[in-house]
Amino acid sequence: MIHWMLNTLKVHWKALLIWLLGILLPLLGVGLIAEDLLDKEPFTFEEPFMRWLNSHSTPFLDALAITLGVVGSIKIIGPISVLICVFALQHRRAYGVYFLLSTLGAGLLNVIVKVVFNRPRPQFWEWLVNEPAASFPSGHAMYSAALSTALIALLWHTRYRLHMLILGVLFAVSVGISRIYLGVHYPTDVVAGWGAGMAWSLALWRILKSRWQTHPSRTVPAQPATADQLDQA
Repeated sequence: MIHWMLNTLKVHWKALLIWLLGILLPLLGVGLIAEDLLDKEPFTFEEPFMRWLNSHSTPFLDALAITLGVVGSIKIIGPISVLICVFALQHRRAYGVYFLLSTLGAGLLNVIVKVVFNRPRPQFWEWLVNEPAASFPSGHAMYSAALSTALIALLWHTRYRLHMLILGVLFAVSVGISRIYLGVHYPTDVVAGWGAGMAWSLALWRILKSRWQTHPSRTVPAQPATADQLDQA
């Protein structure tokens, strides 16, 4: 048993690492935050951190945060996702289906969780934007994380993977922090959005990739034996 486990770890350590760091740990973090919210446990660090962040506000940062909020919203990410999906479908149908499920699925999941928890938004100062929906989890953080993770997954085996990794992380982090800066989300909303978006997109990628690799249409058909091979049989 130990020998089998060591062999499995040796062969599949990359996949196991992805499941652990990219899916299980983020989901664990989201679960812990959700449990505390259900138990009405206060996150005492949130208000001081948000007020500290707001104390460094400037007109330029205000405009940047508002712009990131617009770019990271479903109104922008949605159409962009559809365009990328159409492009992917034209080149490889499976990738297009994955991208559609990853981004739009994250949006649907976010709506459901918001309804379940219905966490009121913070009211520490007057907002610069209008946000009527519930606070937990941050839709902007979740959409941007799912979109970035999906693009990183699709480009991972190309020469653009490092560029996409850097851009994706910067985009998701910037969008999430901008929501805290504007005062429309608690830090735990954003962290949960990041974790849920990344875990959803990455788990979907691993599951669908496994199905593609084992699908009958991907198996190599047996080649007919040559005359020399028949003579040697």
